[in-house]
Amino acid sequence: MQEARIVIVEDEEDIRELIQYHLEREGWRVTAVADGAKGLATVLREVPDLVLLDLMMPGMDGLEVCREIRADDRVAHVPVL
Repeated sequence: MQEARIVIVEDEEDIRELIQYHLEREGWRVTAVADGAKGLATVLREVPDLVLLDLMMPGMDGLEVCREIRADDRVAHVPVL
């Protein structure tokens, strides 16, 4: 069975690293990125099982990232928290 993939999009380094650490410790495969544009690119490339998305980020904020995810048929089904 393939392990689930989670993408974390969080601009605060301490928060991003803490979430990543605990998820990986529980066996999840995690990709963590620091901004919305990189997050969207990662989601489109990896098609994860879950996206953990910060709303308030500089540049492309989380709401815009979520809109772009929902507009793309390849990843529209992916849950976003």
